[in-house]
Amino acid sequence: MHSLNPPQRAAVAHTEGPLLVLAGAGSGKTRVIVEKIAHLVQSGRYPAKRIAAITFTNKAAREMRERLAKRLKGDTGEGLTICTFHALGLKFLQTEHAAAGLKRGFSIFDADDSHAQLKDLMPGAKPDSIEAIKSLVSRAKNAGLSPEQALDAARTAREVEAAKLYARYQARLTTFNAVDFDDLIRLPVQILEGHEEIALGWRERIGYLLVDECQDSNDAQYRLLKALTGPRGNFTCVGDDDQSIYAWRGANPENLSQMAKDYPKLQIVKLEQNYRCSNRVLRAANALIAHNPHEHLKKLWSDQPDGDKIRVWECRDNEHEAERVAAEISFLHTARDAPWSEFCILFRGNHQSRALEKALQLLRIPYHLTGGTAFLERQEVKDALSWLRLVANPDDDAAFLRAVQSPKREVGATSLAKLAEMAQHAHLPMARAAQAHGALKALPARAANGLSEFNDIVHDLREHAAKLTAADLLRRLAEKSGLLADLRAQCKDEATFQRRKQNLEELAEWFEGGRGSAGDLAAQLALLSRNDKDDGGNQVRLMSLHAAKGLEFRYVFIVGCEDGTLPHETAMEEGSLAEERRLMYVGITRAKQGLYLSYSKATRRFRETVRLMPSRFLDELPQSELLRDGTDPEAEAERRKERASAGIAAISALFDD
Repeated sequence: MHSLNPPQRAAVAHTEGPLLVLAGAGSGKTRVIVEKIAHLVQSGRYPAKRIAAITFTNKAAREMRERLAKRLKGDTGEGLTICTFHALGLKFLQTEHAAAGLKRGFSIFDADDSHAQLKDLMPGAKPDSIEAIKSLVSRAKNAGLSPEQALDAARTAREVEAAKLYARYQARLTTFNAVDFDDLIRLPVQILEGHEEIALGWRERIGYLLVDECQDSNDAQYRLLKALTGPRGNFTCVGDDDQSIYAWRGANPENLSQMAKDYPKLQIVKLEQNYRCSNRVLRAANALIAHNPHEHLKKLWSDQPDGDKIRVWECRDNEHEAERVAAEISFLHTARDAPWSEFCILFRGNHQSRALEKALQLLRIPYHLTGGTAFLERQEVKDALSWLRLVANPDDDAAFLRAVQSPKREVGATSLAKLAEMAQHAHLPMARAAQAHGALKALPARAANGLSEFNDIVHDLREHAAKLTAADLLRRLAEKSGLLADLRAQCKDEATFQRRKQNLEELAEWFEGGRGSAGDLAAQLALLSRNDKDDGGNQVRLMSLHAAKGLEFRYVFIVGCEDGTLPHETAMEEGSLAEERRLMYVGITRAKQGLYLSYSKATRRFRETVRLMPSRFLDELPQSELLRDGTDPEAEAERRKERASAGIAAISALFDD
């Protein structure tokens, strides 16, 4: 621990009772968690198998495991749990499935599965209405509410409607022996709070709990923390209330304040030394976030030099803004010998990326856009994967439910619900029940014929699985299943069809070289599901401010700093600027050396020019730290001279080659 600063050492040394570590941006919080786990294990306070560390993303969990593997030598880390809240909830339910009313081998419905069920329960409803109900159901689950509790808590007609649909939706999940993503937290909370003997067993199993990014926890996750640690509260929560930017998906930063009330002996340690940013950037960030109310005010500082002033650009419109950003990146790349990967462009909404992409392409600057539709989330890819999962594992009910409806084959939700009841009664997975003669006879003729045809296709694919490579099996599957024919029917033009067909071919190429046996295929799919890294390589990164948390770059450009964009128009109308200000704060504290803030004077909407106002957040920054257009002629002249030198050097390099 000798290399830690004093507050970091205090956080690591505290091993009994509740601890809240308020860790400012770039203050080394992950290092503190890693060192604390090592201290707990090596001091003999707790064996690794009784320690659990909770993160909010699989990527963060993987990185933490890698760092601990280097820190803990030998087998001292064996049995250590490092996972997300939802992965811990899944582990709990796999053990306590009976208490949750589930059978072993239950399925997990993804967002598309849930949407399909709600759509079926709301015949004739418009997509926006279905999404609104789905959001309210998810919000109720994230608050840890059962359908009955959600109905009691409902205050509006829409909330009453959502609570009633929640009850019907949950009944259908039970019929399918399934849970959705939100249930992975809600059900463990319900069981732990209602069964003292189970709670005591899990508190013995997890002797010490660490939670990263605890400001992003929702109500159900906070209750899970309390239920797992009990009155003693042997936990360390690490977070930063200034970086709580996920209220829209249920995060409740008030949990940090509630923690002090629930645990009177709570110790608080502040990590304020920043190891990432220049002091100038930190002074700007501190000044901005000071406009938010605080229970525990932090003031970040660094032993880094001040660095360049923060550039503020006024642009004609978003195209001019994009051109300036691209030109500056090109210049800095050459003049400062900065790799493309050290540049990041941040924006409030993904639609802002279009002009930026065009400007970067014109200057031949490589870039990577984070947050577009992930390859594995595309409809045709998910459909094909459900078929592959079912071929590899006939007990996968979630895969069966998607595959049997991809494409549609006269097997509706009513028939599937009836099949699910018969499967549950016979203690069989749905795919096996669908092959039983008695089950087919009990269904309407059209549904029975559709299932019989489906069974024949699955049987054919299983027969060929041992003979074909995984790639060729997928190509056969695309033809035999009807996926390709259905894609052609869906697409309005040949170009769209070819593009979506190419997605299936690309998926096949991922499996190139593998064999199609059930075991091998399942192993490949497991590897595929872990491929969640969003690594842009040596390219300029484009991403939303929400996606930037936890990252850092030498040069950061925040575009669209206008009222109505950042802060967002809705937040301005509702007078709820605190989270928008935290979003700006997150963006500012991504910059290690150079920070650029830009805004447009006008934009085009419905063929009309609309005047824009600079973001009010720009006025909350210390003006002495900013360099606005036209305010320092000498500095601008020096920059023009540097640009000219960089241009000459680039031309000379061409001749040298």
